[in-house]
Amino acid sequence: MNKLTIFDTTLRDGEQSPGASMTKEEKVRIAKMLERMRVDVIEAGFPIASSGDFEAVRAVARAVKDSVVCGLARATDEDIDRAGEALKDAVACRVHTFIATSPIHMKMKLRMEPDQVLERAVEAVRRARRWTDDVEFSAEDAGRSELDFLCRITEAVIEAGARTINIPDTVGYNVPEQFAHTIRSLIERVPNADKAVFSVHCHNDLGLAVANSLAAVLAGARQVECTINGLGERAGNASLEEIVMAVRTRRDIFQLETNIDTTQIVPASRLVANITGFPVQPNKAIVGANAFAHEAGIHQDGVLKHRETYEIMRAEDVGWIKNRMVLGKHSGRNAFRARLEELGVSFASEEDLNAAFARFKDLADKKHEIYDEDLQALVTDANLTAENERVKLRYLRVCSETGEMPNAQVTLAVDGVEQKATATGGGPVDASFKAIESLLQTGTDLLLYSVNNITSGTDSQGEVTVRVSKDGRIVNGQGADTDIVIASAKAYINALNKVLQPSERAHPQLL
Repeated sequence: MNKLTIFDTTLRDGEQSPGASMTKEEKVRIAKMLERMRVDVIEAGFPIASSGDFEAVRAVARAVKDSVVCGLARATDEDIDRAGEALKDAVACRVHTFIATSPIHMKMKLRMEPDQVLERAVEAVRRARRWTDDVEFSAEDAGRSELDFLCRITEAVIEAGARTINIPDTVGYNVPEQFAHTIRSLIERVPNADKAVFSVHCHNDLGLAVANSLAAVLAGARQVECTINGLGERAGNASLEEIVMAVRTRRDIFQLETNIDTTQIVPASRLVANITGFPVQPNKAIVGANAFAHEAGIHQDGVLKHRETYEIMRAEDVGWIKNRMVLGKHSGRNAFRARLEELGVSFASEEDLNAAFARFKDLADKKHEIYDEDLQALVTDANLTAENERVKLRYLRVCSETGEMPNAQVTLAVDGVEQKATATGGGPVDASFKAIESLLQTGTDLLLYSVNNITSGTDSQGEVTVRVSKDGRIVNGQGADTDIVIASAKAYINALNKVLQPSERAHPQLL
């Protein structure tokens, strides 16, 4: 009971953030990073959502050896069997089945009576046990459920074979004292509670996801469901890095241990941000750029005299300061391959390696030193180009000068045919976007334009995220380059490519 299980749902709940969909290859990259971090359980996706999600879960199940791989399923035979099939090649797997238990969900969404919900839950757990002994049951919207009914359904699903009972605050409604009371009451009142691990899954609508999760741990929960960078639907989920470092830093309070290799936290954060296009705010705890920065003179003086005057944890412990190989234009192919393999990137063929190495050399001609973040951006940018072939950027020229309207000339290859356009705008990026849109005529709305430097220095690559919407569908586009305008054009084209292609990924909430 002195072990806290870390259940990461970045690949499932985190992916439900609008525009954060990941490809199969990207899910495997993140899963391998989570495995390197020694995450106990990796929830890889919702296999019934689409054929794409099924294949992604199966690929993660085959790639991961040291963590349990989990698939989510509603309390239906079809969902559960689909999850079981996707997970069957895993070294260790878990089927996670759920049904709503709050009065509002049962009445308005399920159109079911409580006794029907309880019966369906029991049937679902028994069905899942056909695939694995490791079955988790979640009472969706438990945070607004009646405690007596939660006790009844918890006892019944444990009796049916569930070995983990997850109590989600699905809509982020609870406060710490209330949520802790719920967990404590379930553990005390359910007769067979000792046969299961109690888990929590908190959303951050009121900014209390981490606080609620930690309060639940103090009340007896021994698994926390969380995501890298707090990624997730609406305001997000409990942040893995904050949960782990709170438990580690305040051992005097929690008296628990996790398996997590905390030095992998920052690399994992950067990888997820890079792949999803959701940058980390500078003042984000643990992984924000300013998390260990000191501006005030009194703080700087104190840290110089004794670090613990203003720092409660070491930057090195979460992966901020680490000796690492810096690559440059004189670095060879083997060093390049070795460093990417350390970052969880492998190549299917020598041709893929050669193409990536050529892009690396091009970047090295522009940038003296190339860091891990540059390599991750390079690989992500290459994957985006490979997966979206309808539109490619062939040429871009912009002109911006004082007192004149900026203009852009662009050449695109659209389905293999080159097309050219010119446009003016409020700035070089605006002009570039207008020229691109004049050729593609997608009719999308631009929701977000964000620029972040990947590393420090004026020669740093700029990483651009663009979010667009059309007919209710929201997609992100990403691009990276040492030239911000070119990076912006890449990101915009990447987003429009996604809009132009039919989506095979159904949002789980729409099922």
